[in-house]
Amino acid sequence: MSWSLLVVAGLFEVCWAVGLKMSDGFSKLAPTAFTIVTFILSFIFLFEAIKGLPIGTAYAVWTGIGAAGTVIIGILFLGEPRDIARILCLVLIVAGVVGVKLTS
Repeated sequence: MSWSLLVVAGLFEVCWAVGLKMSDGFSKLAPTAFTIVTFILSFIFLFEAIKGLPIGTAYAVWTGIGAAGTVIIGILFLGEPRDIARILCLVLIVAGVVGVKLTS
């Protein structure tokens, strides 16, 4: 159950990171509210996940999901670059998250 909570926490991290971009410096009310709510939910789910997981593992996986997910959303929906170096780095992040999961 802890791993499921951690994945949900990571997905909420992606949401708040994208919401932060869309809030335009907290000048737009709806994206700002979305960012704040998903930020809080991300931490609540992370808090619950670390009750059953080592903090180092949980934090590494949480940030990895957030970083990789945010890069993917940026590439797919926000017009961010898709060059080979960027994709390779994304693969390395995912490999690191998988590695941490497999060794925990």
